[in-house]
Amino acid sequence: MTDLILETRCLKKYFGKQLAVNNISLQIPRGSIYGLLGPNGAGKSTTLKMITGLLYPNAGEIIAFGEPWERKHLRRMGTLIESPALYGNLTAFENLLVHAKLLGLPKERIYDVLEIVELKDVGKKLTSHFSMGMKQRLGIAIALLGSPELLILDEPTNGLDPIGIQELRDLIRSFPGKGITVILSSHILAEVSQIVDHIGIISGGELKYQGKINLSEDLEALFMKVVRGVEKQ
Repeated sequence: MTDLILETRCLKKYFGKQLAVNNISLQIPRGSIYGLLGPNGAGKSTTLKMITGLLYPNAGEIIAFGEPWERKHLRRMGTLIESPALYGNLTAFENLLVHAKLLGLPKERIYDVLEIVELKDVGKKLTSHFSMGMKQRLGIAIALLGSPELLILDEPTNGLDPIGIQELRDLIRSFPGKGITVILSSHILAEVSQIVDHIGIISGGELKYQGKINLSEDLEALFMKVVRGVEKQ
């Protein structure tokens, strides 16, 4: 039986009378990089916000680390939803220090995460002068501060240039080797196909496909087939 680090069962979310997420049942294997795919507006971010406690589901259940979801489980998760919230007048170290103090973590952990995201040599450069890629990596560093078992990244390559995308891709690919499971949402298939080993495809607020992929699979062809309603699981 697959060891699942997180599972959702028939999640539903309404905004007023509009049903944004309809019976989403995800299964995230421990040690995987799980790609949550779908067109813009498909319900990916809404689903991730329910998993991270930013939104409450109207129906359904979330099982985190083998237990019904509680706020205590957030201590075992790291999240980057949308753009990272950074203090532009502070350095990378100072931004991380703010979060480390809030979490009661030692300064030594800051050096660890700066090395992981390859920002240990930026010195006293203010984050307002960072490139978009550097800001995204700092956002991931903040998410890694608490040594999470599960890292949730929502469209992390948005706005990045090709070099930034490549650097972030290499970084994400390294996480399972560090004992970190990743959920990565995206609508850009070319990027995701080089990173993920499991996928879920959401369209119109519904999970249309879920499964393990292999390197020989044409992810774009599968995606188009599923989103157009030819194939459903």
